[in-house]
Amino acid sequence: MAERAQATGRGEARETLATLFVVDADVHVHEAPDELAEHAEPPWDVALREIAKVDERYLDLPAISPRAEYRIPWPGGSNRPQTVSTAADMRRELDDLHVDDAILFPDHLLSLALVREPAFAVALARAYNDWLADRWLRHEPTLHGAIVVPPQDPRAGAAEIRRHAATPGFVCAYLPAAGLKTLYGHEQYDPVYDAAQETGLPVAIHSVEAVYPVFPFQLEQFRTAMAVHALAHPLAMVANLVSMLETAVPVRFPGLRIAFMEAGTGWVPWIANRLDKEYIERRREVPLLQERPSHYMSRFRYGTQPIEEPEARADLVKLFELFDGEHTAMFASDWPHHDFDHTQHVFGLPFGAEARRRIMGLNAAEFFRIERRP
Repeated sequence: MAERAQATGRGEARETLATLFVVDADVHVHEAPDELAEHAEPPWDVALREIAKVDERYLDLPAISPRAEYRIPWPGGSNRPQTVSTAADMRRELDDLHVDDAILFPDHLLSLALVREPAFAVALARAYNDWLADRWLRHEPTLHGAIVVPPQDPRAGAAEIRRHAATPGFVCAYLPAAGLKTLYGHEQYDPVYDAAQETGLPVAIHSVEAVYPVFPFQLEQFRTAMAVHALAHPLAMVANLVSMLETAVPVRFPGLRIAFMEAGTGWVPWIANRLDKEYIERRREVPLLQERPSHYMSRFRYGTQPIEEPEARADLVKLFELFDGEHTAMFASDWPHHDFDHTQHVFGLPFGAEARRRIMGLNAAEFFRIERRP
């Protein structure tokens, strides 16, 4: 990895990953069902112990993270180990990536919206939140947690936010988007937004692949993971963002901070321009929006992973300029999943020095209210 190097001519130190403050806004922990069982209320603890006996596929366990996966097992990066199970292991691996602080999201509970039994979904969220606080957050202050909110029961999710808002280490609430039945603009989620605004915690909407019969629809029509993965994440973000804007969530909850994670950023300027066009013609339908949709989108934050990789790297800088990515984009690696983005790759993109500092760490530190330690 890069070390501190001397710049030519002026005797100044050139900024490197070793000297830059890096906050990774999207890192994944692996929640084993038998460990969750230790924090679950009966009878759900019994169910989790039974689930623990089942052979686990990657992010796929019956009842806890149900997914329809019918992939041909080609060799490649997706076949390497993709889970981290302890805070100590995570800290060592992030040290290798020169990540100073990281926001932790779950593995299995990325698919929480697919769980059919609402009471089980609530039990899973409560057990996970307690497990994360006990096994991760209290052991490593550089790792920060996202409170899992079960979309099946928004009032229970609001209660979880209030229950853990003062627990050391939690910095946001996580809303699962994959397989969501009702989009996040619906008023049924108002208790969640009220609790987040009240406690000062932002909400982060995070997606993962989910195939029919859940949103995004008709993904079952595609034959390859390439097609499904290309569409599932950004379409889930687009749908939820549009839903939240048409019901004026950022107006009705002006103190609420909102982030969209693991969809890249190429979709952001496209939907902003599309919505602005529609707003000019149909603004009477959304009387609470006194500004163009792009105005409210500029208050949102967007995780960079999976960052787009145009042939001309400078094109990515132009893309970021279209949505003020210097101030709204947050570096995210998605470590340790198969398509993670290495810090060195994003650091090496041709951004200006100040933009690089903001994207690699400062934007996330401000959004999640993380203080940089000496």
